[in-house]
Amino acid sequence: MPSLVLFPRPGVRTRLINIYRRITTLGCATDNDVVLEDGDIRPNHCQIFYDGKTYLVSSLDKDGDVYVNGKKTRKQQLADQDVLRIGKCTLQFSLLDIPTDEFTSQDIGARDSVRKLMEFTAALVEERNLENLLNLMLDKLIELSGADRGFVFLLDGDRATLHAARNMERDAIGVSDAGFSDSIVRHVLSTGQPLLVSDALNDAQFRMSQSVVNLKLCSVMCAPMTARGETVGVLYLGNDNVVNLFEESTLDVVQVFATQAALLVRNAVLINELQLGNRKLHEQLEEIKFGRIIGSSQAMRDLFKRIEKVATTDIGVLIRGETGTGKELVAHELHTRSSRAAGPFVAINCGAIPENLLESELFGHEKGAYTGAHAAAPGKFQSAHKGTLLLDEIGDLPYALQAKILRAIEHKQVVRVGGTRAEDVNIRILAATNKNLEEAVARNEFRQDLYFRLNVVTLTLPPLREREQDVQFIANYFLQRFTTEYNSKVRGFSPAAVAAIAAHTWPGNVRELENKVRKGVVLCDRDLLEPEDLELQQGGLQVLPLADAREKFQKDYVQKVLDINKGNKAQTARDLGVDPRTIFRYLEKEREEEQ
Repeated sequence: MPSLVLFPRPGVRTRLINIYRRITTLGCATDNDVVLEDGDIRPNHCQIFYDGKTYLVSSLDKDGDVYVNGKKTRKQQLADQDVLRIGKCTLQFSLLDIPTDEFTSQDIGARDSVRKLMEFTAALVEERNLENLLNLMLDKLIELSGADRGFVFLLDGDRATLHAARNMERDAIGVSDAGFSDSIVRHVLSTGQPLLVSDALNDAQFRMSQSVVNLKLCSVMCAPMTARGETVGVLYLGNDNVVNLFEESTLDVVQVFATQAALLVRNAVLINELQLGNRKLHEQLEEIKFGRIIGSSQAMRDLFKRIEKVATTDIGVLIRGETGTGKELVAHELHTRSSRAAGPFVAINCGAIPENLLESELFGHEKGAYTGAHAAAPGKFQSAHKGTLLLDEIGDLPYALQAKILRAIEHKQVVRVGGTRAEDVNIRILAATNKNLEEAVARNEFRQDLYFRLNVVTLTLPPLREREQDVQFIANYFLQRFTTEYNSKVRGFSPAAVAAIAAHTWPGNVRELENKVRKGVVLCDRDLLEPEDLELQQGGLQVLPLADAREKFQKDYVQKVLDINKGNKAQTARDLGVDPRTIFRYLEKEREEEQ
């Protein structure tokens, strides 16, 4: 029967709680199935729910924090030997029967081992440094088992590497003084089962092992560290004293410890690798940064070269790219690398200001020029004097204002709204847009003369989906920035999050990536960001039945061809080789789905 073991602490005895209900509630209120007396525990704190296949723990109170293996969660499936922390109470979940006499006998498999397991888990959960974690783990296990020495081997691929060696005095052991049997380690790794060799020199299987003979080993315990079905390493404990041989009951407890330690070691190894990876990424970031812009793809390197060439001139530059690609960053880089770097850099979004106020924002106004103009004020043209002015989203500029903008650029003079005196302005004009200005000119929505005045040189930013090799660098840059800014304990992205970032198409480009990483860092309570923290699908693929996937592809493809043909259904049908009624059927279905 599944059960919970409540670890002891001052004033609280060890308890074995069998789980036999479909829903088992935990909290400080007396109507709970499991009453936990603790000031930090909510009246109805959490529940364990059995759905017929799995057990799930979930919080019932918005302030009811639940930790599983040291990680805060709102809902999580439980596995055998998972450790839960609720308030100051620590419990271990077991899928297997636990004999009642485990809580009445006095040997190592009884109450003392449960107490030590609680101490062991509490100490390890707080330690994230891999070297410290392994040393602490060995010290606790040597104390528990009465061993003379202990070793931790971690798997690197198929190879087990010694990572920590300690003796009963809590001192590190040198490699030359280690004294372990590599044949026993290999045996445990190959079988995946714990092993007890009570008297190694007289053991039928290992007495002829060269390492056993040479080291004159007496008693050995070796247990695999397995987390979620993955073996991460091996625990090895040895005794040299023939009167202090290990017993089977000791191995049982050590195996429980090894299972719990495996989860923590696996997390620490991952964090350690991430820290090394982050240092390497930081070095690489410095190599591929161009001012405040990050990019190593060929398209970005070509862009950097063009920026360097035109930055020192005063010619007009049109910066093109989808929303969120970083057009303002490019404009700022052009400014800082120019002879105007000591002057102001001023940007105005032509699409974000109401048309009736935009002229005043651009050119300034005199006192009383309109209702609310209580004092004269300069515009962006005057503010950018001796510097650079970025006209962002120039494609949204009202047609009536375009002639005045052209005149100001050509004559380098502006007249305030409500005024008559022309003011000289010495500025460099940069423009940015995510629209197709050539089409706007053809529709008489954008002045051709202004277009040619602005578009002397074009700089085009590729969308993030075309910069696969840059995405992870940019994500790590934002992670480093935001963890420092918000003093977050987040240390990196989990492998699943890295895969989700790589698979996402990033329709919002760099701005979308920035916002998702910022939100993840602020809200995540773990060391590693997962796909759900970034609001990304794991793997980035929405799995659909094949028929649905085919239907979705055909519908999207019809729509794309319709867009190419500017909505001409007959031409689209001819291009696709289908009856025009097929096109109408797809459009009708799309309208029904929208409703």
